[in-house]
Order: sequence, then structure tokens, then C-alpha cells
Amino acid sequence: MPTRRTTATAALLSGAVLLSASLAACGPAGEGGAGGGGGEEDDRGRIWAQSLDWKDCPAPSPLQGGGDAPEPLPDGTRWQCATARAPLDWDRPDGATTELALIRAASRADTADRIGSLLFNFGGPGESGVATLPALASDYEHLRSRYDLVSFDPRGVGASDGVTCLDAEAAQAMAEQDDTPDDGEAEVAAVLRAREQYAAACAQESGRMLPHVGTEDAARDLDLLRHLLGDDKLHYFGISYGTELGGVYAHLFPRHMGRAVLDGVVDPTLNQMEGALAQAAGFQLAFDHFAQWCVDTGCALGDSSEEVAGLVMELEAALDDEPLTVGGERVLTGSQLIDAVIQALYLETAWPALEVGLELLAADEGATLLGLADALSGRHARGYSDQQDARTAVTCADRGDRYTVDDVLEQAPAFEEASPVFGDTMVWGALECTGWPVRGKAEHPDVRAPGAPPVLLVGNTGDPATPYGGAARMAERLGEGVGVELTYEGEGHGAYDSGNTCVREAVNAYLLEGAVPAAGTVCEREPLRGKG
Repeated sequence: MPTRRTTATAALLSGAVLLSASLAACGPAGEGGAGGGGGEEDDRGRIWAQSLDWKDCPAPSPLQGGGDAPEPLPDGTRWQCATARAPLDWDRPDGATTELALIRAASRADTADRIGSLLFNFGGPGESGVATLPALASDYEHLRSRYDLVSFDPRGVGASDGVTCLDAEAAQAMAEQDDTPDDGEAEVAAVLRAREQYAAACAQESGRMLPHVGTEDAARDLDLLRHLLGDDKLHYFGISYGTELGGVYAHLFPRHMGRAVLDGVVDPTLNQMEGALAQAAGFQLAFDHFAQWCVDTGCALGDSSEEVAGLVMELEAALDDEPLTVGGERVLTGSQLIDAVIQALYLETAWPALEVGLELLAADEGATLLGLADALSGRHARGYSDQQDARTAVTCADRGDRYTVDDVLEQAPAFEEASPVFGDTMVWGALECTGWPVRGKAEHPDVRAPGAPPVLLVGNTGDPATPYGGAARMAERLGEGVGVELTYEGEGHGAYDSGNTCVREAVNAYLLEGAVPAAGTVCEREPLRGKG
């Protein structure tokens, strides 16, 4: 499963389209690394000497998720966009190049108070920072008091030579496919055939990019962007997969690291299968918390969390046998039901939508859940973004694991024990990189960063996608004196965007004033209230 930002769910809820309609219906390497991308040492080269030409931003492209051009901020500040060029292959800096799309909102600070640029990566991998930062700008407005807010589409994403594999029709067919074969060899063969066809399509459509979209490549791009933005140090806010990117950057460029927040921390010690098992347990924990909240607030899905889980599994099995027609042209399958539940668990404020969607599904109305499933798959009004294609490309460039059906069958009992609801989906998802045309780099990322300054790691005890234990293991791998843990006893993926006052005050004080929280600081959550 992806470790991704919840922009699609947040936008969907903030627009009040899905939820309000439903409620109405319901009532260390050396600095610079290979190829010499060190910035100060190489700034006479064509890459390091380029300048950024900032202009008003256009509307996001379909690959970025579509929509309208970003509106000015409440104080009138306009969003500006630019394009940088980076070596396609950092080992051959004088060869072909690739584009990096950027967006920024200038700081409100006077020159004397401005710290520099704060560069965001919102996760995925595959999330368009150019589209996401304006959508979530209100969350980070306080930080604009001393920083330019900057984000980018990482290489292979969106406007940065985005990886594409399937057209909209094929992407929809793939989203509707039964991805948990449980009815004999024919279903297993269909899953394998679909993976082979998908890998071949990615190679045909984006073969130039596939070897060069790994996290180390993106980390070297980050250092280039730091230099082009005029900063001696990289000030960074990484969320979800963005925490892995931040850890790899700290490993490659510890002396260039500035103030960095890693929120929703990826465990850098796990291989793909181990990570999938941890996510299965994490999503089950989050679902159990949702189900208990639902029962406590008097929902109609069951009288216990076990009954709510049983209902979801029954609905999934029924949809596997006979998908539900939605809107006359589309269907909701069992796999899409699980996708919808997963998407809602990324954000605690999406729980009411999930509750309503499940209630409506029991009455043969699937539009709400299909909308949530679409958000996970990157579907929008003009087609599909490339978030799924880019996520797969980055994951398979990074990870050397290539599993077989026998590996899946061997691990299936452990996944079933960890998560009756999500175990099958997660274990079969381990075949994601099987047959991929590019060899993966390693079993897990190297984030050792001796000599780096303190990096603030924010772990959420209820996080489904990046379970809480990952923060401690990231701190251990970064090294003594580098990783500083802050715990949020909350729900959903990540912590800062939960709005929790304690978390925001601690992160803001660190980024704006350099005040590192005391080790072991814990922030408590406020309970989510029921609907009505």
C-alpha cells in the first residue's frame, strides 16, 4: 500500500460534495554524491548555474489531478510556478535532463526575519506537490511568517516528466479488478497477467524515466532545489513517504540539512513484505478505532466493532461475486470497497463519510464509497492523475524485493492474523514489483546521518499507513542526537494536519525559532464527535 498524503480525501470533504450529499441521503555518502551535485562546489556548471523564472501558475494538468489554477492567498499573495532542470541520470550530470516543476508562496516576513524556503514533500510517492500545497495552504499559513512555502512535483510525478502507464479506460479496469484472488488458479493467473501487462505498459510509455525515479535521485534533486532557491541549508517538511525522502537526504547531505520535520514516519528498517504486514496491522487498528467510534455514537452498522468488521467483510464478499452498478455506467467491486475504507482511514475527519457510505451500501447505494475509492486511485473529472503509476515506479526503483505467488501464500496466514479486513489486499499487493522492468536498488533505504542537526520526527499512535513504531526506528537509524521524537496520541495519517494544537505549537516553534521539543513530548488528541 502507498504511504501517501490524504489530499484527495481532504479536498473531497472540504468541498462538502460527498459528505453533505451522503448525510442528506442518510439523514553516509559524501556531500554531493555521485556526479558531483554538491551545489557550492559545482555552481559554475549548467545545472547549478541556472536561475528560476517564476510566473503565475496555470491550472493543474490532468496528471497532477486537474482542477482550477490556484487562487491567491487571503492576503493577496499570488502563487508562482517555475521549472528547474536536473540531470536525468545523476551519475551523468552532463547528459540528458529532466524537468522539475515548482510552486511557491512568498513569505510575509521582512528580509531580516525571513529564514528561507520551506520545501514540502507530501508523500505518495507520487503526490503532486504543485497541486497539493495550494490545496492545503491554510494548514501551513503560520509558517509563511518566516518562510517562502515551496513544493514541487518530484521527478516522474505530474509536471516533472510524470510516469504514465495506462489510459483512463485501462486504469478504470485495473481499479475494478479483483486484487485478492481467492477462487482458484484462474484468478491468480489473472492477477499475474494484469501485473505483467501493467509493467509492459509502463516500460512502453515511460521507459526513459523508470531507471531514474528513485528516492536517491529525488534527494539529489532536493539539494539542487535548495541551491537554486538560494539557501545554504535545506529547510524541509516531509509527510509520509516524504519522511523517507528526508531521511535519505540527511544521509547524503548531512551538512546541508537545516530544520526538518518528518511527519507520519516511514520505518526505514523493513523490506516490502514486512512493511506491508505492518500496514495491514496499522489499518486494522485504525479500522477498529473507527468501528468503536461508530458504535459509541450510535451508528447502524453494528453493536460492536467486531460486527462492523464482519459487515464490511460480508459486503466485500458479496461485491466480489456481483459488483454493484453505480450511476448506470460504473460498478463498485469488492476491491474498491476496501480501497474506499482505506482512503477514509487516512483522515479521521473522513470517518463520518465512511459510516454513511457503508450504511448506504447496505441499501445498495454505492456512490459515496466509489467516490472514496476514486480518491485513492487518483481518478478525477478529467481522468486519472499519475499518482498510482508514479508510486509504483518509485517504489520499484527503490526496493529490490521481487516476490512470487509462493511467497504470498507463505505469508498469507500472518497477514490474515494481523488484519481480517485488509490482510488479503496487503499480502497480494506485495506482488507490485514482480516483473518490473527495472531492478530495484536495495531492501530498504539508507538513512544514517551522522553529523546532521536535530530532525523532528512526529509519530502518530493511530497512524494506519506509517505505524507509530516507525518513528523510533527512523530515529535510531538517523543516529544519536539526530532524530528527536514527538508523539501524537491520535488517529489518521500524520499529525500536523490533524489540527492538534499541541503538535502545531511544537512543530511551529521548532521550524520558526529552532526550539527542539524535549525528548518524549506527547500530545493528546481531542475525540472526534459523531454526526448531528
